[in-house]
Amino acid sequence: MRSLITGLLAAAVTATVLGQQAVAAEPTLVTPKVLIADPGGKPEQVQAQTLAARRYATFWSSGDPALARLALAPDFMDRALPPGRAQGIAGPLAASTAFHAAVPDLNCEVQQMIVSGDRVVSFLRFTGHFTGTFNGVKGQGQAVNFIATDIYRIADGRIAENWHLEDNLTFLQQIGVIAP
Repeated sequence: MRSLITGLLAAAVTATVLGQQAVAAEPTLVTPKVLIADPGGKPEQVQAQTLAARRYATFWSSGDPALARLALAPDFMDRALPPGRAQGIAGPLAASTAFHAAVPDLNCEVQQMIVSGDRVVSFLRFTGHFTGTFNGVKGQGQAVNFIATDIYRIADGRIAENWHLEDNLTFLQQIGVIAP
């Protein structure tokens, strides 16, 4: 009996320690500065939708593909697909890799997040410094500061569809590709 209790106690301590390590290893997610949720929405649904959107914003900040895979549905569809970008999860993964190569210190802030029904609208601000290379142009440390708006349809706690618009003109002017 004593060995059974000792074994159970050891298992409980191990599970507690492993559980704490797992929680400590999870990334800190981007938090919206303003969160507006439909007052009629179920709290569990709002939390799941917000979690998907926060994971996706954190993916853009960190470039961590695991966060994109957690945020996006396996059959994710980009409804504003830029020319040359792959559809599905592969598209954002490739775009993030290219963007982080140009702006290694990229930061994505969620200025506002609005949750209603199965939709989440995220108003984003991207900042950093152009020290890498973008389309053959080498950065010289120029400050980057532009906005984007995404509309997500959430299904089963993941982003199933995304309609997005980025202020690419401002970005291209800031890095010197287009004259202001």
